[in-house]
Amino acid sequence: MGLFKLLLSDPISFLILIIPLLYSVVIHEVAHGWVAYRMGDPTARWMGRLSFNPLKHLDPIGTLMLFLVGFGWAKPVPINLNNIPNRQKGLILVSSAGIIANILMAFGALLFHRFLGLPPFGMATVIVYTLAHINITLAALNLIPLPPLDGSKILMGFSPPEVRYLLARLEPYGFFILIGLLFVGLLNPLIGLFRTLIIALIKTLLP
Repeated sequence: MGLFKLLLSDPISFLILIIPLLYSVVIHEVAHGWVAYRMGDPTARWMGRLSFNPLKHLDPIGTLMLFLVGFGWAKPVPINLNNIPNRQKGLILVSSAGIIANILMAFGALLFHRFLGLPPFGMATVIVYTLAHINITLAALNLIPLPPLDGSKILMGFSPPEVRYLLARLEPYGFFILIGLLFVGLLNPLIGLFRTLIIALIKTLLP
């Protein structure tokens, strides 16, 4: 369901969903830029993208699509790997940063819930679990090795030149392929697998 329909049908659920979703995407993007900055690339900082202000990251079309069909995107944080001494290492770590940030946010939300001993029902519990669910799903989606998702860039960092070349050739069409695969549900099993692995990891880390 698009967020616009949710807003009209259930405004309370809309408010519970929109703020965690917005900041989960923002933190994902900031993490890319912050790791790049720490590795020597100041591009994101120069362009004002190391900011938690959502307006710095919103993509007009991506936001519109999110409200209409329930799937959207933010503006990618600009990265210049030429500024990073070890380009291959930079590609892997910068691309992994957003996924790791989302996993840490999900872990933090569930840890917060456990330490506070929140009741199984109630608004606070709904918000915490919504935040965890959004971040686990974002991390799982971005692990898919299909351009323009982060998983494809991580794969490129570990791959021989031939595979990197193929992924680079696919990248101009990757977004449309991704939308098509999501629309028909072919990526659901892979997203489900990654979600299961992430949840298992978080469970092992929770005290």
